[in-house]
Amino acid sequence: MIIEGTVEAISLHSVQGHVPVVIVGGGQAGLSVSHLLKQQGVGHVILEKHRIGHSWRSERWDSFCLVTPNWQCRLPDFPYAGDDPDGFMLKDEIVAYVEAFAKKVEAPVREGVSVTAVRRADSGIFEIETTAGRWTADHVVMAISGYHHPAIPPQANRLPRSITQIHSRDYKNPAQIPEGDVLIIGTGQSGCQIAEDLHLAGRRVHVAVGSAPRSPRFYRGKDAIKWLDEMNYYQTTVETHPLGEKVRRKANHYLTGRDGGREIDLRRFAAEGMRLYGHLDQVDGHQLTFKPDLAKSLDAADKVYNDIRAMIDDYIARAGIDAPVEPPYSPPWRVEHESVALDLAEANIKTVIWGTGFRADFSMVEIPVFDGRGYPGHKRGVTSVPGLYFIGLGWLWTWGSGRFSGIAEDARHVAADIGRLQASKLAISGRHEPQVRASTAR
Repeated sequence: MIIEGTVEAISLHSVQGHVPVVIVGGGQAGLSVSHLLKQQGVGHVILEKHRIGHSWRSERWDSFCLVTPNWQCRLPDFPYAGDDPDGFMLKDEIVAYVEAFAKKVEAPVREGVSVTAVRRADSGIFEIETTAGRWTADHVVMAISGYHHPAIPPQANRLPRSITQIHSRDYKNPAQIPEGDVLIIGTGQSGCQIAEDLHLAGRRVHVAVGSAPRSPRFYRGKDAIKWLDEMNYYQTTVETHPLGEKVRRKANHYLTGRDGGREIDLRRFAAEGMRLYGHLDQVDGHQLTFKPDLAKSLDAADKVYNDIRAMIDDYIARAGIDAPVEPPYSPPWRVEHESVALDLAEANIKTVIWGTGFRADFSMVEIPVFDGRGYPGHKRGVTSVPGLYFIGLGWLWTWGSGRFSGIAEDARHVAADIGRLQASKLAISGRHEPQVRASTAR
């Protein structure tokens, strides 16, 4: 399917020519920028490697749902309009939401086009090489998030070939996993939710616990996210956050929207039979060793959990809000002895799932705007190279930058900067922006 909003004198069928703006990536970030550029009359095209909603459709497990409530789904001029604002959209509903947004705004998307190189000529014009031809543009918006390749550690190569290994991106459901025990490495949002999925299916699960914090779900009569929203917590920017830009490297809090939403407490899972270990240290065939830091990691996650509850308590007290009181958190399980060694064969572990996150790959951008970690230098998506932008990254500006809740504000900022630069360029040249003509082709 191609949803086209063509620009005068530009043919998307030839996929060659000059356009004021090329947006790389047709997810919610790219679509949001597109919508706002269209409102300004700025011609553009979106080049999407797969199809709209690909990552939601193809890189999530079957029971996946949002961990943020539906009311936080607020793409520009397209807020959630369903009958369950406090619920959590399932995978197929998320795909439908993104596709409906693209259809409503008649986004000029060319699907199945991979961008292989982005360069900047001495003239300042950007050159975009793709699998379907070559474009030039005055501006380029990289809207491909930062979750490009599974980050699987080198130890994976030392596991026996008899062990099935998959990354969280490729996990779909418990039936996919061979019989036997399962070891999950990492406890970010994906690792914890997959552990829960398997645990609820009656599978015996082992988990190497990482350093991600956890969050309360419902507390004192409301979803904790609702309390934090009322407290303007999500208006905190990278510049005002105590960690500054280092917050971009922090793991997300784990919780779930499953079955109406609930907390994920690894201690409760342990009390029900799940085996927990510290960080993975060494792999030697079937023999694994772990760092003796399980208790430390669980305590750190609980501290963040209790700190969030304390923040909410303080807000309720200061605002004089009448809200039900809840008892302090009481751990349902404590570490009495840390297992630092595991024999996969002895434990009947047949599968290892890597919940170790992703690494970004912006290698197609052949422009020197990156730091030593490969992260683009920018301020709220605007780089030091005029006309080059990034959007959809976690903590691009606020907590919501990489989520449905905050992408609209970042998109407005980027689109406004593009509009300003484009207006200045046209004023100097004496030209007018081509009219955008909306059409649909299949």
